[in-house]
Amino acid sequence: MRCVIAQYPFELTRSGVMASMEGVAPELVTDESVTIGRRRYPVKQVGQVVTRQDRRDFTSGEVVRAMACLGFTCHDRPVSAAPPSVPTALRTASALLGGGASPAV
Repeated sequence: MRCVIAQYPFELTRSGVMASMEGVAPELVTDESVTIGRRRYPVKQVGQVVTRQDRRDFTSGEVVRAMACLGFTCHDRPVSAAPPSVPTALRTASALLGGGASPAV
């Protein structure tokens, strides 16, 4: 399949992408990702390995579009759990004083 990534044309095949990613350890997935074989890779890592370009030269959307056309399963950004409750000075002081509700005005 012919596709354009970072304004450069590439001739990609499903088997060629699988061969390129063989033996490459997946990085931590924090954004969009693609499943190749039994592994889930970040899209930018796949783009870098397949095109041999710097990750800053292309968008994840370009790689997602190409991988989807080749029949790979693409995933959106993982939904993170609730953000951790970070204690602030005000919350700590309020908890120490036994407060939980705001004072009446």
